[in-house]
Amino acid sequence: MNPVSLQVTAEFKFRRAVACRPNRRFAEWGTLMTSFLADIRYAVRMFWKNPSFTFAVLAALTLGIGANTAIFSVVNAVLLKPLTYPDADRIVQFLNTSREGGEFPGASATKFHIWQEQSSVFQDVAAYDFSGKGLNLTGAVPEQVHGVHVSEAYFRLFGARTILGRTFTPEEDQPHGGNLVVLSYGFWKRKFGADPHIIGRTISLSGEAYTILGVIGQEFESDPAADLWLPFQFPPNSTDQAHYFTSAGRLKPGVSLSQANAQLKLAYNEFRRRYPDADSNSSFAAKPLKDSIVGNIRKSLIILIVAVSFVLLIACANVANLLMVRAAGRKREFAIRAALGARRIRVISQLLVESILLALTGGALGLGLGFVGVRWLLSVRPGAIPRIGEDGAGVSIDWRVALFTIGVSVLTGILFGLIPAIGASRPDLSTTMNEGGSRSGFGLLQSKARSLLIVSEVGLALVLVVGAGLLIRTFIALRMVQPGFDGHNVITLEMALNGPRFEETAGVAQLVRDSRDQIGSIPGVEEVAVSNTLPLNGGFGLPFIIVGRPLKGPATGGAEWKATSPGYFNALRIPILRGRDFTVSDVGGAPPVVIISVAFAKTNWKKGEDPIGQQLIIGKGVGPEFEEPTRTIIGIVGDVHDGALDQPADPVMIIPLSQMPDGITKLNSHVGPISWIIRTHSDPHQFMPAVTEKLRVASGGFPVAHIRTMDEITIRSTARQDFNMLLLSIFGFAALMLAAIGIYGLMAYTVAQRVREIGIRMALGADRTHIRNMMVWQGMRLALAGVVLGVAGAFALTRLIASSLYGVKSWDPAVFILVPTLLCSVALAATWMPAVRASRLDPMKALRID
Repeated sequence: MNPVSLQVTAEFKFRRAVACRPNRRFAEWGTLMTSFLADIRYAVRMFWKNPSFTFAVLAALTLGIGANTAIFSVVNAVLLKPLTYPDADRIVQFLNTSREGGEFPGASATKFHIWQEQSSVFQDVAAYDFSGKGLNLTGAVPEQVHGVHVSEAYFRLFGARTILGRTFTPEEDQPHGGNLVVLSYGFWKRKFGADPHIIGRTISLSGEAYTILGVIGQEFESDPAADLWLPFQFPPNSTDQAHYFTSAGRLKPGVSLSQANAQLKLAYNEFRRRYPDADSNSSFAAKPLKDSIVGNIRKSLIILIVAVSFVLLIACANVANLLMVRAAGRKREFAIRAALGARRIRVISQLLVESILLALTGGALGLGLGFVGVRWLLSVRPGAIPRIGEDGAGVSIDWRVALFTIGVSVLTGILFGLIPAIGASRPDLSTTMNEGGSRSGFGLLQSKARSLLIVSEVGLALVLVVGAGLLIRTFIALRMVQPGFDGHNVITLEMALNGPRFEETAGVAQLVRDSRDQIGSIPGVEEVAVSNTLPLNGGFGLPFIIVGRPLKGPATGGAEWKATSPGYFNALRIPILRGRDFTVSDVGGAPPVVIISVAFAKTNWKKGEDPIGQQLIIGKGVGPEFEEPTRTIIGIVGDVHDGALDQPADPVMIIPLSQMPDGITKLNSHVGPISWIIRTHSDPHQFMPAVTEKLRVASGGFPVAHIRTMDEITIRSTARQDFNMLLLSIFGFAALMLAAIGIYGLMAYTVAQRVREIGIRMALGADRTHIRNMMVWQGMRLALAGVVLGVAGAFALTRLIASSLYGVKSWDPAVFILVPTLLCSVALAATWMPAVRASRLDPMKALRID
């Protein structure tokens, strides 16, 4: 018995069952369920009998749904998952806001104390490091561990539960509160074998003994990640204005964010009254912690989810076209069922069951593809993504991702199944039953629907390819940017200088001199230098005063500041344009000197004026630790991108490392490592064993960490833009191919439907060129309509990626000319083959068909 007869017999049995049951409602529900199961069995048989059709549909759906699942997994981990802290939606981060609308999350000791005083709106106000600091765990096998300085309220604020011991008390978080440490669960287990008797014992950090107070539970997700925590121990009367940590607190019950921000504006007025020399171009504000953590990644993820949704829509359009072609081949089946009394809703439900079953199967396969895909996404180094570790930790296929995949699958099934189902449910019985074949389709409505789907595919594909083109232009433009240094054959190492020996500049300067001499003696090493910051890794900002100029405020301006050893500019091939470099004579007792960048000179001196020999006072008003003597400008160096390559080089002041004030050196020993910069004749990795041994001996056993080449740092600095470009390029290519397949399929089907017409035209004298051009024009009209629609959409939607572009406008003429040309060329190729096939038809054979 054929499938049509089985379906008709089933319907007859359902009606008889309904007539025999006394309970009408129960009978109806039973009939629906039985009918639904019969539809599923029938659909499975039909798919099994048409493997090529089934494979084509499932391949398109798996690709579209899998790509959406992969991207949504990242969106879910970053944007949707709540923070794991108790009452997390009421935790806010404190910000400094500028009059221009900018914001900065840094905190100083003075501001932290002000925020702590706002007890009417906040509770558990805590301070913690931006990203933690390397600490030297000394002993038999030295290693660098990740420590985070926190205030005593930190553990209450973030709900960090101890499984052993306790955390810091308010008294222990005061100056001279003692050397105390709290361990993370992972560090306790790895280093001490989960010893339950660890409390009260000591560990050696940079040669100093620290007493272990407690161990935090495994479930606590520390941000920043930490092996251990130490108390900040801020002086209560500190006047320090340096921003080297961040601060957060919890809104008190009944207090709204707007109320808290209003209170912070008043608190800023009090801050200005107490510290009149502080920067006046800012205010205070609070922002939900989750929003602060996510930052500007939100926009990038929205762009990717929109792009991957376009791919799914294009796949759906292709599948809908396939289903319409398949439905056209089944029109006699539907006509027979209608003649036997099948209602229209039964035909629609049958086709929807088939499409939804296909979509759910594609969704299950897409879920697996998405799991593999998201691992691949994170393996291509997408740059730092908040809430996701370097190893992809934090991304999982949880209930949100599964629900999203199921929802997308069902919606997709309805979306691509509804148009063919509606068209197939109302056949012309008389015409269909009198046809000798099946080449006539369902008429004008479905022809227009197929054409509309193709136009939509082309338009969506063009938007994606335009976006990819703009990001490819950005990729090229960023590679053309001169970072201001030559990082080839340069490697960097970080060393944490903790302990009393390195709290004074003389101790650090001695280590640098000894190490430079020893490392420089290694054959193949060209230059050795030290800096407190590296290019493309950000830096510190300090105010400055140009001696002899009238002041309109507390300072002339602000600029980036760094300290380096002699050889720094030579190691990175940074050109000294005027004046001289630092020498070994620029030590603590020598006249204080400073080198400035070109950007600093252009910002603060008019053309023709000479900054060499003029004097600067750096850090005045920031705090006693930053008070510096008057420095003489001895040189001007080329600009270096200390921030991102897509941002202008900032003005920079560089001082000799050996002339740093002791206060800054002491602070730096607590908050940041120094970076060794080593230039070699060949691959620098081969020199690392000898270099690390020399540093270990010179420092008294301190380890090094974060070994990276400058080339790796440069590549990493553009990882986010490169990642977006890669994904949009993949999506654009997939969209382009799907659109081409869609056009080819439509034209091939059209040729098959119009064989008899073409035969008549040729019999009446139409030549092959005319037939070919007629078919090509039919396909190209759809492609051109899609291109026009896509260009309009691209102009609107590329504004979303404007902030990710560099060196190219969002309306770049080259992209908006080349991409439509490319798409038209692909469409022409897809149309040409069916058109040529149509022009080669034998008129006599064509007229015999049907």
